[in-house]
Amino acid sequence: MISENSIITVFGGTGFLGRHIIWQLAKTGATIRVATRVPKRALFLKPAGTVGQIIPFFCDINDDKSVRTVLSGATHAVNLVSIMNQCGKNTFQRLNVDAAERVARIASDEQLDMLVHVSALGTHTESLSQYGRSKAEGEKRARAAFARTVTLRPGVVFGPEDNFFNRFAAMARIAPALPLIGGGRTKLQPVYVGDIAHAVLNIIASPDIEKFDGKIFELAQPRAYSFRELMDVMQAQTGQTRGYVSLPFGIAKIMGGFASLLPNKPLTADQVKSLQRDAVMTAHAPGLADLGVEATALESILPTYLRQYRTGGAYMPKKQAS
Repeated sequence: MISENSIITVFGGTGFLGRHIIWQLAKTGATIRVATRVPKRALFLKPAGTVGQIIPFFCDINDDKSVRTVLSGATHAVNLVSIMNQCGKNTFQRLNVDAAERVARIASDEQLDMLVHVSALGTHTESLSQYGRSKAEGEKRARAAFARTVTLRPGVVFGPEDNFFNRFAAMARIAPALPLIGGGRTKLQPVYVGDIAHAVLNIIASPDIEKFDGKIFELAQPRAYSFRELMDVMQAQTGQTRGYVSLPFGIAKIMGGFASLLPNKPLTADQVKSLQRDAVMTAHAPGLADLGVEATALESILPTYLRQYRTGGAYMPKKQAS
């Protein structure tokens, strides 16, 4: 249960998902510690709460002492730290696995009421991608280190400032055609960022938090879309009419190998491997409804932020879906 006396430490709170979670948690009156390597980047979150309610804290998630400092005295924690691309010392093992275990182990030492560990839909210990395997291993180690860990597996997250629809809508502005890796047949189940934030709030605010111990929830809307269908939905909202180029997985992996050498890594071979398997909910898995959240439809949210990409300007009519 959460109250004005609660202290919630959020790792990764300055990111797209993190800010929405903090905005929700701030409504409870609890003190929120935003654990980040660069505290000044968290200053924009402070107006979401009252004076002194949201506090940026320096934290190196790879260091036990640093993590212990931000968890000392806390009642709850949310771990959102994750990477999809490796770069230098920021490896899948270090951040997706070791850091997840470290946060859970120290949360146990500090006797927190609960840890919410955010993973990803479709992760599996036998995943074709190193990313998928690392996320599954991180989940496993977190639960083993702290019995009061609840795991959330969101699908492709959409909402303002997302890195999925915004990325491809921007690409469609300049590219003659959009690439469909593996023909765009991979199935994905999106989830609205606000729904995840509400789910986290409902878990932490529950008067019976023991029922969440060790549980895994898969967060997505009921419908699964193929990658191509998602591109069709996106273009219907923006009025873009780009065609598609199908890229076999083998060719895409080679391209990803070269692209991974670029500074912003637009594509990696490991990401291509992720797309070789569907990222959808497993049958009968607990989800949003079990957390008291009604899934928000993709088509009801996309128009609110994809209008900026509409051909001719933001206020031009959207393309009618055929």
